Amino acid sequence: MCESALAEPPCHPRRIVFLGTPDDAVPTLVSLHEADFDIPLVVSQPDRRRGRGKQLVASPVKAAAIELGIPVSSELTDVLDVDADVAVVVAYGEIIPRSMLEVLPMVNLHFSLLPRWRGAAPVERAILAGDEQTGVCVMQLAPEIDTGSVYRQSTVSIDDRITAAKLRSKLAVLGAREMTDALSTGLSEPKAQDGEVVYARKLESDDFQIDFASSSEQVMRRIRIGGAWTTFRGERFKIWEAEPTEEAAVGRPGTIAETLTLTGQGVLRLVTVQPAGKPPMAASAWVNGAHLELRERFGS
Repeated sequence: MCESALAEPPCHPRRIVFLGTPDDAVPTLVSLHEADFDIPLVVSQPDRRRGRGKQLVASPVKAAAIELGIPVSSELTDVLDVDADVAVVVAYGEIIPRSMLEVLPMVNLHFSLLPRWRGAAPVERAILAGDEQTGVCVMQLAPEIDTGSVYRQSTVSIDDRITAAKLRSKLAVLGAREMTDALSTGLSEPKAQDGEVVYARKLESDDFQIDFASSSEQVMRRIRIGGAWTTFRGERFKIWEAEPTEEAAVGRPGTIAETLTLTGQGVLRLVTVQPAGKPPMAASAWVNGAHLELRERFGS
């Protein structure tokens, strides 16, 4: 049996349902609203319990939609009850079944230059790999993750100091502009992805663990994705911010000398750290209270 064809969006859609959840999706929702697209419904993931009090908290997209006066639902199937030309999907957080794609055309925003970094963590994987550029793609949503044809894309350079959080925010703004322009000027004929397919698998705890025997550049990449960790005196220790330095230090990789730490190639100055059970703090404040022993090391 042949599979049914996916629904095709009109060239100039005006009535849009929006699917998204995190902060990264908010700029696109706001941009489409400011461009006077008719948005009768926003669908976002259900409220989650967060914080020490475990209070129910709305997703950033839901909060933005409420502020804009747009109805919000947490039920994906509600999009089928709305008369819409197209659904715009930005980091919704759930795989959309083919049966829905056959009924309602969907256009997705992805934060990479496809087909490089298909999958869950394209921004972090680009940084970890040392990529010099990334970008955004406005694409057809297909049943297989991030395989749809591309309507348009835009490229940005990756500064060797930028964090994943800042890069993602930059791409979110760029993507909002690209999506709004694509829908406003008219969707062109999409082009099939071309090039080597590389998957951005979901990040696991080991992806954040620092290996101080590697170069300072590689350690910095790990720190830049956010939440990088090592161990100190047998407990997990996070390094949130550091910077390369020409200052000299002596010892094995991981050795700590004041706010300096050695790598397999180069020295880093610690800026912001987080000892176990403590909030993030200036590295200098941590050093003052840690009473470091001579040649004490991370990861030992």
